[in-house]
Parts: sequence; structure tokens; C-alpha cells
Amino acid sequence: MQSTIQSSGQPTGSASKSFVLAAMRGDKGGQLTILAILATVIFIPLANTLLPSGHPLHVETFTISLMGKYLSYAMLALAVDLVWGYLGILSLGHGAFFALGGYAMGMYLMRQIGDRGVYGNPILPDFMVFLNWQELPWFWHGFDQFWFACLMVVLVPGALAYVFGYLAFRSRVSGVYLSIMTQALTYALMLAFFRNEMGFGGNNGLTDFKDILGFSLQQDSTKIALFVVTGIALVVSYIVCRTVIGSRLGRVSMAIRDTESRTRFMGYDVDGIKLWIFVLSAVIAGIAGALYVPQVGIINPGEFAPLNSIEIVVWVALGGRATLFGAIVGALVINYAKSWFTVEFPEVWLFALGGLFVLSTMYFPKGLIGFISDKIALMKKRSTPAQESDKEVTV
Repeated sequence: MQSTIQSSGQPTGSASKSFVLAAMRGDKGGQLTILAILATVIFIPLANTLLPSGHPLHVETFTISLMGKYLSYAMLALAVDLVWGYLGILSLGHGAFFALGGYAMGMYLMRQIGDRGVYGNPILPDFMVFLNWQELPWFWHGFDQFWFACLMVVLVPGALAYVFGYLAFRSRVSGVYLSIMTQALTYALMLAFFRNEMGFGGNNGLTDFKDILGFSLQQDSTKIALFVVTGIALVVSYIVCRTVIGSRLGRVSMAIRDTESRTRFMGYDVDGIKLWIFVLSAVIAGIAGALYVPQVGIINPGEFAPLNSIEIVVWVALGGRATLFGAIVGALVINYAKSWFTVEFPEVWLFALGGLFVLSTMYFPKGLIGFISDKIALMKKRSTPAQESDKEVTV
């Protein structure tokens, strides 16, 4: 593939486009997943706006916001699968990157409230007025601008991942020890954000958002737009991840996953590759958190809870590790099941989640996608000898 692109004599832009298409060409599951997401992004808004509320295909606005939340979770699962499935790093701290991106967006949304808050202060958010803060903290400056908030959504999780990854990978920390360190990082951030003096809302977090880019978050059109943007962001993130995995960098990352010492002995910059992909994964998780907050309407320290990061791993494991689209399927299926269980049987959900993980470990070690792929391969293998024997008889 690579030699074909190099020898084609196309301009750089055309070569990059060809490389992306080539990376997606062999990914039938990913193609179907992208088509399903795009079809959903097109159909759901039309079903909400064009069909009357009594129509059987009408979709309520609440359901659209709920589905937007699922899509942001799918982006988060995609980020985890990138480092766990293709790099062999079991991160139990990606909930921290998700929450940091969410807080960056939440700070922007809080600054947009202005004097419409409970206390009518045009500069200080309500929780700061309640705690007798006299001036806006330095790290809140700039969040009244959308472009600055978007920049922080990418930079803050990326910078944390870079510093953490640089220290951990340079020290050759790996395996369960690295997983414990990522979980400890998430837990430390949760404790820090719970403190009122940190300036992030303490226990209650950030909420009571009014609008984004001048559009009211209570309007149906805004909720639909956020849902569509989240779906497009998920598709773009998938293509980026698939392009990375289909490149030389991706092949080296899988070599690191399988035999890190041999890959290092061959002269590859193992630490640099691990760091680059880890940072990319953190950035995707941060963007997912930023898209999650305006659709849910709140961000609090509970998003840093280690249990959340463990739950993300369950999504990926059930869907199918090292498939990318399997992580998306797992996130969507489990979160839909969670919504159903918490309404019908709220006291059973945690047991159901544990049961799903046990069942997937015992009977679906490759996840749902791996199980289906194995069944299809087995059916093809059984049909092939029969076809060959028919040919022999005919001859």
C-alpha cells in the first residue's frame, strides 16, 4: 500500500486522500459503522422536525440529547481502544481526559451566563459569588471566547497526557503498574476538583448553562445541532484513528503491543511512538467530553471517578478490542442497556454490568465483533470444502 502511494506521483494532498481511502477500504465493519452513524445523524433530525409527535417514527428531543450523549461516549471508547487495542496500554484514567475537556467547555458555558445568573454578577459565576470570591481566577480568563475554550479542550488533556506519558514511558513503566498509575491520576484529580478552593464549583460542579455561541441550549434546534456535530466528530475521529492504524506508525504500534523489547532492539523510538498515540487518544477523549457537557447540562467531579474509567474498558472489551468500530458498538449497546436498566430495574444495573463483563470474558473473549467474525469465518470454511468437492465431481 505504502509503495503504491509513493510511486503514484500524485500531489501530497491527493496522496493523503488516497491513503485515507486505502486505510478504510479494507475495513468493512468500519464502513458499515460510519454509514450507520451518518444515516442516524440524517434520519433522527428529520424524524424530529418533519414528523408529528403522534407518528410512530417521531423522535422526541429528549431522545436526541440522550443519543448525543451516547455518541460522545462512543468517541471516548474509541480513544481507549486506540491505546489499549493497538498499543497494549490498558488505561484506567481516560475518564480524566474526558472530564477535563468537559470542564473546559463548561467554563466557557458558565462565562456565557453573565448577569443572568442567580446573583446577577456579570463576571463571576454563581458559585464564586456564593463562596465570596472577589475576582475571577486567572485560569478562568479567556473562557469567554469560544475559540479559546476549544483550544483548551485540546491542549489541557493533551498536555496532561504528554507530561504523564513522558514520565511513565521514559521510566519504562508498563503493564498493570501503568494501569494503576492512570487510575491514581484520575482519583487524585477527582479529589482536587471536589475542593471548593480549586475554583471549579466543588461538589456541584458547573451547571445552569444558558446558551452556546448565542444559541439557547433549551431550543430543539440547538440540541439537534449538537447531536449532528457529535455524530460528525465521531466519524472524523474514527477516520483519524483508522488512518493512524493503517500507517507505518500503526504497524509499529502493534509490534510494540506484541513484542516491545524486540521492537526497541530494532531501533524504533518506542517511547516516542507510545507517547504520540497516547496524546492523540487523550485529545479525542477531551473533545468527547466537550461535546458531552452542553448536551447533558452539567459537569462535576464525579466524571473523574475511577469507576467510570473502568466502565469504559468494559465497553471496549464487550464490543471488541483492537477493532475500533467494536468499541463504538460496545459503548452504544452498554449505555442503552444502562438507560433501560436504570429506568426499569435501577437496583440491578451494577450487577448487570458485572455480569456483562464476566460473560464477555468467558464466552466472548474477542468481544461481540470478534465472536461474529469468527462465526462468519467458520461458516465460510465449512462451505469451501463442499464447493471444492462439487467441482471435483463435475470434473
